[in-house]
Amino acid sequence: MTSPRPPISNADWPEEIADLKDGFAGQLNVYRTMAHHPALLRAWAPLRQHVVKDSALGPERSEVVILRAAHRIGSAYEWAHHVHRSRLLGMSEDRIEAMRNAPEGEDGLIARAVDALFDEHRLSAELEQELAVTLGHKAVFDLIATVGFYSVLGYLLLTYGTPIDESVGTLG
Repeated sequence: MTSPRPPISNADWPEEIADLKDGFAGQLNVYRTMAHHPALLRAWAPLRQHVVKDSALGPERSEVVILRAAHRIGSAYEWAHHVHRSRLLGMSEDRIEAMRNAPEGEDGLIARAVDALFDEHRLSAELEQELAVTLGHKAVFDLIATVGFYSVLGYLLLTYGTPIDESVGTLG
């Protein structure tokens, strides 16, 4: 597929977001694709900071949420990137691969929550309570926000056929 909006090169980077090029936005093809809409990319930055860096879920739980969301939306880009990030966190191959199936324990609870958001567009009162007891109520909000955040990225990636960054390669 030839993308109508491929990742923007450094030479074509929009002047109005020049300050973002050397940070997160210039590092990954997903944000280089989003740079076709500079105002959106600028607005995206603070939410990205919270969801990716400051989430009450913490790094491993966040990766579990993202892996399940990437699997559910069918984003090879997000799956590859977050397999890579999960490995850097020390997550086992079995744990990572389980996110495509029916994981057990806390990962299974998180997968059920992600699935509920995709399938029912909400968490039932019972599932929300179980998550709040296990993860904390702020983490439940962040789980919901993470699924939404990565769904939007998935829609962009799938629509524009954004290639997986060379630094990650194709994984799993």
